[in-house]
Amino acid sequence: MKQRVAIARALVNDPNALLMDEPFASLDVLSRHKLQEKVVRIWEEEHKTIVFVTHNVDEAVFMADRVVVLSERPGEIIKTFNIKLERIRDRTDPEFLELKREITSLLEND
Repeated sequence: MKQRVAIARALVNDPNALLMDEPFASLDVLSRHKLQEKVVRIWEEEHKTIVFVTHNVDEAVFMADRVVVLSERPGEIIKTFNIKLERIRDRTDPEFLELKREITSLLEND
């Protein structure tokens, strides 16, 4: 509930952009998935720019139009992925799973 209130509080000011830094990190999986879907639906309705920072590869592929993979210090761009999957995304779709595998592989080899 705190996360929902925080998101609502940010949106009430009608900003052009939102910065969300690990907003779902403390949530259980079911709550995380529900809020991810809500944020995606808000994005579809409001057309806000959202910069979303996460260490969760599944979350990144589920929510993003573009995923930027960074190296460890000094945080340089390793690769950028343009995600062209339909929304709301199916986490069991072979393309979804392949993107997760490729991104995870990059992170493991860094």
